[in-house]
This record gives sequence, structure tokens and C-alpha cells, in this order.
Amino acid sequence: MTETVLTGRLLVASPRLRAPEFSRSVVKLLDHGTEGALGVIINRPGDAPLVEIVPPVADIASSPAVLFAGGPVEPMAAIALGVTVGDVAGEGWRPLTPPLVTVDLDSDPTILASSLRELRVFAGYAGWSGGQLEGEIAQGAWYVVDALPEDTFNDAPDRLWFDVLRRQPWPLSAVATCPVDPTMN
Repeated sequence: MTETVLTGRLLVASPRLRAPEFSRSVVKLLDHGTEGALGVIINRPGDAPLVEIVPPVADIASSPAVLFAGGPVEPMAAIALGVTVGDVAGEGWRPLTPPLVTVDLDSDPTILASSLRELRVFAGYAGWSGGQLEGEIAQGAWYVVDALPEDTFNDAPDRLWFDVLRRQPWPLSAVATCPVDPTMN
């Protein structure tokens, strides 16, 4: 039996998933394998402007230029993601799934600005031990869908859950109209 690697795909919370930290969330999976999975919630913008948190990169951050809540694990840790400009090799970042990269926030912002066309910073991450995510998917907590390049840096992240579901084939697209509490439908 071969394992399906989900790195680079999106996890969209089903209406069954009502835990506050994941309800109506969209997670970009950054790593997935037999050891577990790691991703960031990409549709939870915070209130703190990046200029107050990491001023050196605030000018090159994608809109909205705020610190995003990436997940409940290690909320004081920052994960920065970017999109490279073309096939340019650069300093201060490592490739994930092209053109997506992880960004070292201690890098020279001038160098980052010349090699990145998008940048977003997340506080914390979502993590699963080996087999845990697969179990949650099997229980219907998550929909696994393909990501579009613009999803991670969407300028209307509050609509992302709805928008990602609406672009899916029927019947999954109909889930976008489900109320927050499905028992009220």
C-alpha cells in the first residue's frame, strides 16, 4: 500500500469540526509523511500589524500586513512563507513546494524584497503525529483539496473557507452554504 503525501495541499475544515481553533479553517500543509504533518492556518488574520511585530519585513508583507494565527502549536513561534520571483535563487529562504518558500525573518529585508513577491507571517502552526491527520480525514473532519497559488496569500482571508469550497465540484461545493452550526440547517 502506498502512502498519499499531502504536502502542498489544503485541509478545509468540515462543518463537523467545531473546535474553536479549527472551525472553518483552511490549512496549508507544509509537510506530510509517516512521521506526521505540519501546516499553517491561512485564513486567520490577527489584529497585530506586522510593523509592530517584525518591522523589517512589514513593507514587503502581503495584504493584509498583519500577523496571522497559524495554529495552536507553539503560538509564540513564527513561520514566514513567501513566493519567489520567477526562478531566482535567493538568500534568506528555503524551497517548500515551488514557488512557495519558508522565509528566515532574520534575513536582510532588502535581499528578501528583491527575491520575493509575496510574504506572510504566521504565529504558531497546526501539527499532527503520524497517522493522526489521516484518522481525522477518515472521520470527516477535513476535506483535502488542491491549493491554488494565490490561496496562501489571499487578500480576503476571511472569505477563503467559503471561496475554496465553492470552487470544488458538486457536492462538496454545496458545503460552502452550510451554517456554522449544521444542526440549525
